[in-house]
Amino acid sequence: MRAAFRQLSQFSADLVASGPAFLVAIASVVIWLATGPIYHYSDTWQLVINTATSVITFLMVFLIQNTQARDTRAIQLKLDELLRAIKGARNALVRLEDLSDADLDNLREEFTRLAASSKEELTEKSGRG
Repeated sequence: MRAAFRQLSQFSADLVASGPAFLVAIASVVIWLATGPIYHYSDTWQLVINTATSVITFLMVFLIQNTQARDTRAIQLKLDELLRAIKGARNALVRLEDLSDADLDNLREEFTRLAASSKEELTEKSGRG
């Protein structure tokens, strides 16, 4: 079931992200607008586009969430591999996404201090040159 959903999600994401799909969406709206005078811009006429867009949006949320979650996992694994492979890198940063929010905040503060320190060193070196 998971594999089938993954394949469907990826296929749908690729399909919907295409130029032809965008043109179909534009054509649908143009056709809907063109039928307005025929149906006297009735509540039912408005309900058709509202319902269609709501259903499509609802379904797309799940597809987008699935593809983004997969992409994020793949990127995290690649970064973990780079950290693992680089000599001198802190292997404690592997699987960083599993840390608590407090731990992530502490790391962010540490990296902010490191960045400020590096910037000061750069400024001092360029000032001497």
